[in-house]
Amino acid sequence: MSDETVDRLNRFRAEAASQGLPSEEVEEWVRVALPAVYMAEGGDGPLVARVGGDPLLPHGVPKPSDPFVASVDLAALPPGATGLPLPADGHLLFFSGTDVHGVEGQVPDAVLYVPAGTPTTPSPLEHSWREPYQPRELRTVWHQLSAKMPESFAVDRWGDFPEDEQFELADELGGAWEDMGGYRPPWTLQIGGHPVSPQNDPVHYARDPEESGPVEHGGAGHREGADDWALLATWRCGDDVTELDSGVAHWVIRHRDLAARRFDRVHRYVEMA
Repeated sequence: MSDETVDRLNRFRAEAASQGLPSEEVEEWVRVALPAVYMAEGGDGPLVARVGGDPLLPHGVPKPSDPFVASVDLAALPPGATGLPLPADGHLLFFSGTDVHGVEGQVPDAVLYVPAGTPTTPSPLEHSWREPYQPRELRTVWHQLSAKMPESFAVDRWGDFPEDEQFELADELGGAWEDMGGYRPPWTLQIGGHPVSPQNDPVHYARDPEESGPVEHGGAGHREGADDWALLATWRCGDDVTELDSGVAHWVIRHRDLAARRFDRVHRYVEMA
């Protein structure tokens, strides 16, 4: 853990104590925070990810059924910064449409891993219902701890139906966290960490799709286990995707599937504010 992270956590603890927040819940908030990488346009650093345009696909690989979103150079990510058992090199390619009423859940071709050295070629996907997303280069990278959304923290901490006071406490913890610099930087693509979602927590939804709903109304509790699933990535669609208002796409995966590189078992969720 870097000195900057330690300092941020200490400032959060001091701020929470000054507000009279329970130390036990403060430490739980810290315990469940996860490392994440955030990528954005601008800067003069190395190319970490490409968004939009046409994907570079291996020869003979079937073309995915949804538009190409992004390609992430895994070797360009800071070592250990995501906290996920990702391959050390190669590229992860993400695919998603923008239909919030479409398929939710497991999508076998939503993520493709291309090992380093694999011959690839530009492969227009030619989806008749939309043009490719606008090409962008992501060269700015932040890596920092990512806190749970307060609603998700409350559900995981106190069960399916937290009391109003418990939701309020989670909100206060989130406020203290942001006051001490825990807010997310400007970003287009997030790898690892906890999701930020305008509607449902996609990790909650993945582990129990039958029971999950908006977390503020209860959502899923501990059906499969809060630690069995991980957020792989989130894409903020931006103004170029005019059919979505503040749209986001999430890719979620079980830890064991990620370790086994079973990206065909990824779940994907698309939503808007």
